[in-house]
Amino acid sequence: MSGDGPGVRDRLTDGLYGLGWSAVKTLPEPAARALFRTLADQVWKRRGTAVLRLESNLARVVPDADAARLAELSKAGMRSYMRYWMESFRLPTWDPRRIRESIDVQDAHRLTGGLDAGKGVILALPHLGNWDLAGAWVTTGLKVPFTTVAERLKPESLYDRFVAYRQGLGMEVLPHNGGTALGTLARRLRSGGLVCLVADRDLSASGVEVDFFGDTARMPAGPALLAQQTGALLLPVTLWYDGTPVMGARVHPPVPVPETGTRAEKTSSMTQALADAFATGIAEHPEDWHMLQRLWLADLEPRPGGAPHAGPRGAGPEPRGEAP
Repeated sequence: MSGDGPGVRDRLTDGLYGLGWSAVKTLPEPAARALFRTLADQVWKRRGTAVLRLESNLARVVPDADAARLAELSKAGMRSYMRYWMESFRLPTWDPRRIRESIDVQDAHRLTGGLDAGKGVILALPHLGNWDLAGAWVTTGLKVPFTTVAERLKPESLYDRFVAYRQGLGMEVLPHNGGTALGTLARRLRSGGLVCLVADRDLSASGVEVDFFGDTARMPAGPALLAQQTGALLLPVTLWYDGTPVMGARVHPPVPVPETGTRAEKTSSMTQALADAFATGIAEHPEDWHMLQRLWLADLEPRPGGAPHAGPRGAGPEPRGEAP
């Protein structure tokens, strides 16, 4: 019977997320908000792996915070994370007007101007706020389709749920499989399309080392490589909650391709520029950074043979659109 364990857990996980999408969206909104706030507080009080990892990450972002301040930030962080889930479960029922009114985008002209130029645009984001809501604003508010990448989840049925959910919001979703995904993304960009990628955590062995809040982390090379290969505009974006039903967003200035240097040197410089933009947004709103996994190289567990890896996930599947 022990061999049935993973299968049972997979079916349970899939069932719970299916229940979320089917049931949470039918609740009155005040009840849904209260429910997920209560869930966040219960998870925070248990002081499990995810909460402890979140506090460890926040200690790097806010280095002068004492234990009481870190606990306060992690509690707010779990509430922000659960708000993301509550909104995501309900988002398929929101009409275009509700989506547009639920996000305030600063400097959107950088995105629209890049699209009007017809050269393709890459939006790169950290795990801040609600990426899915931002994506829905692009497809409904700007009426612009885009392509993203999703990490394959276990069970496969859960991955299929996330793909169907995002496709329902108007996104093209590619599986995270390295070169194949990069090739498709490059074709979309060369035709003047839009690509959106979450890019503050590397999932491969080919990431770029960056200085991030004073220590070394690894971030994906994909956004910088795509910009070099296709001539597309690379725009960092940060998101945050401000205590109201409206999420804030900022489109940062474009990351230029350096005029000199090897491809590796250009990729390193551009990825560092992305990390710096991400750090600005995260430092302003640390409680909205949903990084419940190991990130910095000093925190990673060694693989057999010496290479580090992130180890077990901190809390549930990661639904964001990860950069290759």
